[in-house]
Order: sequence, then structure tokens, then C-alpha cells
Amino acid sequence: MRKKVIAGNWKMNLTFAEAQRLAASIKEDAGSYKHDVMLCPPFPYLTGLSQELQGSTIALGAQNCADRENGAFTGEVSAAMLASISIPYVIIGHSERRMYYHESHEVLKDKVGIALSNGLKPIFCCGETKEIRLAENAELHVDKQLDDSLFHLSDDDIQRVIIAYEPVWAIGTGLTATAQQAQDMHKFIRARLSGRYGAPIAERIIILYGGSVKPDNAAELFSQPDVDGGLIGGASLKAEDFKAIIKSI
Repeated sequence: MRKKVIAGNWKMNLTFAEAQRLAASIKEDAGSYKHDVMLCPPFPYLTGLSQELQGSTIALGAQNCADRENGAFTGEVSAAMLASISIPYVIIGHSERRMYYHESHEVLKDKVGIALSNGLKPIFCCGETKEIRLAENAELHVDKQLDDSLFHLSDDDIQRVIIAYEPVWAIGTGLTATAQQAQDMHKFIRARLSGRYGAPIAERIIILYGGSVKPDNAAELFSQPDVDGGLIGGASLKAEDFKAIIKSI
């Protein structure tokens, strides 16, 4: 049976003092969480929050990593650096990275490979814009994202990847995919995984939903058979909202 996962992507928000308070509040209820919980703060806070969360089951993930192993790449953070401070997860291919930093399928393919080779578990994001959905090309678009950046992986490596479906039109807009829309895309992604790797492997891969998840819609979204939890943005910055989402599964 697949694990349920709730991951909070804090993006470029919070001072360190605010991040400490938020993490401490989320940690307070960690004993009651029945599923895996992860926080993805900005890079400078990873080590400090690792200490803050010590003794709890809450994991940490990074929001990005470089597409190079090391070298003269000012401002970049490598997968090896993350591994060296015991960060187990890294988000790769978030729509904001694709949109604002023009990360291509090939760059993301390289990032996935480098993350895996350094022992990290990628959270690979995919999803379509509003224009693509209105043109009824959402599945075709997501299929290409998977095919170009993930489907070169071996059977063993693909099972170390978490996939996050994030309809771009529902990120930070207040719009949310209906539970049925989310399920339809998650089912499609799992079918594509099954076609490439076989049903037993496809059934083991975790697929998260991300896009304006809130306490009042989380339970319905997470009750869908192919939705294995959420990659939460804005609501993860409010401790009570995030804890309500965690407990809604």
C-alpha cells in the first residue's frame, strides 16, 4: 500500500525566526500525524530547521538543486551538498522554476539523475497551464514532461521518485482542480507509469497533488484513489491550516 505524504513548499518566504516558529508549531502535533510529513524551506534554513525538528518524524526537503555536480557555478547548490547535510528530498521541476528560470526538460532530466546519484529522492513536478488545459492538451503536455525527464530511469530508480501533479492554473490563483480533475490526471500518470514500467511498479509510486490545497478541500482531494497526498504551497505557511491538511487524510 502506498504511503500518504504531505509536503509543505515554503518557497521564498519567512525570516529564519518565523521559519523556526512555524516548524516548532507543526512539530507540536507530530505525534498525531498518521502519514509522512515533509517541510521544504529555503536553502539557508535547512540546517537550522534540521536541529529544530530533531526527535520528530518530520522530514526536510530542498526546493531545488543544480544540474551540475560541482564547480564554478556561483549561487548554485548541488545535490551532493544537500546529501552532506542529510537532506533526503529535493523538489525538481516546479512550475515556477520552469516558468521563471526557463528550466528545460533536458535540464530537469539531468537534475533528476544527479539527485538520485547522490542518494536524494526527487519530488518531480509536472502540470499544465490554463491555456493548455482549455485546448484539451493537458494529458499530452504532462506525458511529454514525464517522457522527456523521467522515463529514461531504471525500474529501481523510478521507484525512488515522488511525482507531484500541479496544474499551473491552480497555483497561487485560488483556483483548484476539482477532485475529479485531480483524480483523472493522477490516474493518467499512473497509467503511463504502468505502460513504461509495469503495473506493480506504477502502483508503488507516490503521486501528490499541488495547487491551492486548503483545509476545506483537502479531504475530498486526498480521498481520490490515485491521489497520495499533497505538495502544499501557501497553506503550508500557516501552521493551523497545514496541520488541518495533514490531519484531513
